[in-house]
Amino acid sequence: MKTLRDHSNQIDMLHGPLLGKILLFALPLAASSILQQLFNSADVAVAGRFAGNQAQAAVGVNAPVVGLLVNLFVGLSVGGNVVIANFIGQRKDHEIRDAVHTVIALALISGFFLLGLGQVVARPLLSVMGTPDDTLELAIVYLRIYFLGMPFVMLYNFGSAVLRSVGDTKRPLYCLMISGVINVILNLVFVIVFHRSADGVAIATVISNAVSASLVMVFLMREDDPIRFEPRKLRMNKNILKRVIRVGVPAGLQGVVFSVSNICIQSAINGFGSAAMAGSAAAQNFESFTFYVTNAFNQAAVTFVSQNYGAHQFDRCKRALVLSLLSGFIATGAMCAAFVLCRDQCILLFTKDPVVAGYGATRIFRVEMFSFLAVSYEVTGAALRGVGYSLTPTIITVFGSCILRLVWVYILFPNAASFASLLSVYPVTWFLTGVMMIGAYFIIRRKVFK
Repeated sequence: MKTLRDHSNQIDMLHGPLLGKILLFALPLAASSILQQLFNSADVAVAGRFAGNQAQAAVGVNAPVVGLLVNLFVGLSVGGNVVIANFIGQRKDHEIRDAVHTVIALALISGFFLLGLGQVVARPLLSVMGTPDDTLELAIVYLRIYFLGMPFVMLYNFGSAVLRSVGDTKRPLYCLMISGVINVILNLVFVIVFHRSADGVAIATVISNAVSASLVMVFLMREDDPIRFEPRKLRMNKNILKRVIRVGVPAGLQGVVFSVSNICIQSAINGFGSAAMAGSAAAQNFESFTFYVTNAFNQAAVTFVSQNYGAHQFDRCKRALVLSLLSGFIATGAMCAAFVLCRDQCILLFTKDPVVAGYGATRIFRVEMFSFLAVSYEVTGAALRGVGYSLTPTIITVFGSCILRLVWVYILFPNAASFASLLSVYPVTWFLTGVMMIGAYFIIRRKVFK
């Protein structure tokens, strides 16, 4: 295991002070995730400024749909991260090698499955969501092209999870810096030069995803043993696959639950027309930026806790959670405040239409102001997954972020049917879910840290 400690891109999570290492892990990961979100943000901005409100709405309405179809499999990559990190803590090199190749094989299977699924469900799913007629066909085209790149999306996410398990969050960032620049350039070329609409920005995103996935796989094939990927050894280990599924499926279901509730909310937003859809799509980009900062400390918590739990260093597990929570609140809160204070200027990056801008600014004020509350359950739930309790945070999230939101949308919202009142569902459910998750953590901690 010496190579894992000496490699300049990796972090020794089992020894020494934690705060600096958590920040060294989380900040590049946050930057990587934000760059990944910039793929979609560039799509929304270019579509809105150069192709019109309908094209912008077509791109934006697909965000929860993509989340619904993709999040289960991205959750499996979290399972891969936890399993490999746990093996590292236990110093089991042979199991690490098997886990790496199992995870990459799972990525390929997931990617091609999603490629086919996206082509089949695009029209019925977008129709059920009540997508307006002036947007529907553009949205279907965008979604079908976007899903052609799913094998690349899965390879990048699962490959990055392997690198994260040893503390390497820098090289995935480098991959996205390169592919992000390519995405923006291709967006402008396809829309401005070739006069394409939503289909042009989708093609640009697929090409960019291919670049980022290719770079990650090159890094893994050149990595030190035991996490080096060798294509000729690509196969699934049944026992390791079961462990990945045990952790990853509940994590993925949590993402799916988020997407289901967001689709219901998006359906209600669609009822306000294409201007509200476009404004909401623009504002969601800023929510995604802050969520990815939260998620970076989520990933830090699950990886640091997993390694130290494997090594039976329970005090370090506790400290890792506390430091991840505090850092997450501070970093996410600072970003929330910046976006809220500059909301009028921010929304103009995505649209020139004053009506669309009004809806977008309203969403930033109502939702973004409280986005830091999500740190409470995201990071705490990650720590629970790190010690093997993946189903518990999923159940809590299903109740807090799905059932309560459905009650709001279908029972409470009709009594005060305004755009602003609809959006209040987010801070209320974030707060309640956080209280439940922290309570569950203290109950479980008494059991597993004996």
